[in-house]
Amino acid sequence: MVEKTEDWDRDKNQESRIKNQESRAKNQEPRNPKTPNAEPRTPNPELLIRSHSSTPHFEPPSLTPIFASATTHPKMNFTISNLPERNAKPRSHGLTMVMDKGLSVREAEDMLSVSEPYIDLLKLGFGTAFVTPKLEDKLAIYKNAGIATYFGGTLFEAFVARNMFDDYLRLLEKYKMEYAEVSDGSIDLNHDEKCNYISTLSKHVTVLSEVGSKDENKMLAPYKWIELMQKEINAGSNKVIAEARESGTVGIYHSKGEVRSDLIDEILTQVPEEKIIWEAPLKGQQVYFIKLLGANVNLGNIPPNEVIPLETLRLGLRGDTFHHFLK
Repeated sequence: MVEKTEDWDRDKNQESRIKNQESRAKNQEPRNPKTPNAEPRTPNPELLIRSHSSTPHFEPPSLTPIFASATTHPKMNFTISNLPERNAKPRSHGLTMVMDKGLSVREAEDMLSVSEPYIDLLKLGFGTAFVTPKLEDKLAIYKNAGIATYFGGTLFEAFVARNMFDDYLRLLEKYKMEYAEVSDGSIDLNHDEKCNYISTLSKHVTVLSEVGSKDENKMLAPYKWIELMQKEINAGSNKVIAEARESGTVGIYHSKGEVRSDLIDEILTQVPEEKIIWEAPLKGQQVYFIKLLGANVNLGNIPPNEVIPLETLRLGLRGDTFHHFLK
């Protein structure tokens, strides 16, 4: 019997080894170098098209939701019974939104090599898209992986504050962005005007709108959160994002990161939970929402290196949620 390749380095007889190799090559069927892979992901149709006019021209998007629902687990390494069900990609809820605060192209590739099955949305945080080298290369990596990617809402605000909304539209067109975030966390923007921006953008891209201020001294009453969220959904926002910043210390949280639980309870009486993405960059915040709303709660502002740990929390495979899912 011909020895296995990994044993050949222990064979000191070079001539014998070569003969064995030649004999094996003659008797073995040629191996197809192109092992069939899973079918490549088909990216969403291009929503934005170039225009020769001075103002951007857009092709209307499909009315299909961003995600469709199914229930299954991604392919795991082994079997464990009685785990909570996870909605499969593409999904309408159970979303994980990751914040990229300036990953390099290589870091983006490394992140996707392990975390791609669990990432639904990826935000290029605040104004990082303006200063990130090789932006087009990184966007192509995310698009090829089927990850819905968008510029942070602060970038939108930077354009609006300078009366450059048309330039923002051209920016979306230039980079063929299919999603946009509308926010007013850093500027004072009349809410009717904000809803007009949502309505305008929703005719061309999928809109996510953020509710809440980045200023820890601005505390909105629960009824106001509900009113703003409902109006923005009615204006065309596909999902509303509950503000927390990347620090998790404003908006729906107190200054030390504790959840404003009474606020969350009030919001959920009037706004469907599947329409909300809760920004939850800290583990304790993620645990709170998973225990409150289950494995398929929408969570955002997740750091790149916390995607896999978050998935274990969702499945009850980490101490913080272990007994919760054994009930």
